[in-house]
Amino acid sequence: MLEPVEMRWAFIRKVYSIVAIQLLATIAVAATVVTVRPVAYFFVSSWAALCSLACYHRKHPVNYLLLGVYTVSLAFSVGLTCAFSFTSGKVILESVILTAVVVVALTLYTFWAASRGHSFNFLGAFLLGVILVLLVFSLIQIFFPLGRISVMIYGCLASIIFCGYIIYDTDDLIKRYSYDEYILAAISLYLDIINLFLRLLTVLRAANRN
Repeated sequence: MLEPVEMRWAFIRKVYSIVAIQLLATIAVAATVVTVRPVAYFFVSSWAALCSLACYHRKHPVNYLLLGVYTVSLAFSVGLTCAFSFTSGKVILESVILTAVVVVALTLYTFWAASRGHSFNFLGAFLLGVILVLLVFSLIQIFFPLGRISVMIYGCLASIIFCGYIIYDTDDLIKRYSYDEYILAAISLYLDIINLFLRLLTVLRAANRN
């Protein structure tokens, strides 16, 4: 049985509205952490909120409450990254603009491809495998710090992977998420965008390092 097109578009609009609110909240909280650094000591772990959200993502209004807690706590992480990593305001702004352009372009491309019957479901296993490799690489970097060029290469590769995830999760949003999974869909896209921003920030910060 084919689903009504209007219902799917209403679902998509709902998800993007949630993501937009999350991003605005992230910008506000991160900017506060950068400008008022003592606020960082009130950091709340995002992992507890994410685990709870995975269990209660269908239970309204608890899911919205947990989503708010998770968004704010992750925004603190983003703010800490910007505030305590010797990142200039110029580099942060460049990362924000570049992230916005890439996200809009990839989203439009995915909607265009989906309207012509293309599917990106095949990307799932590949992206997961590469993410695991990048995680191992990150652990190695903790114990054996890499040089500027290696950091830039890592950042570029990670950026490409999260570009792939934006396409994959947008395709899921269009075709596969059920209507009561709007929180999961929003979290997936939100994390893709935040991770892309952080990876681009890594690249631009390394490129501007003396």
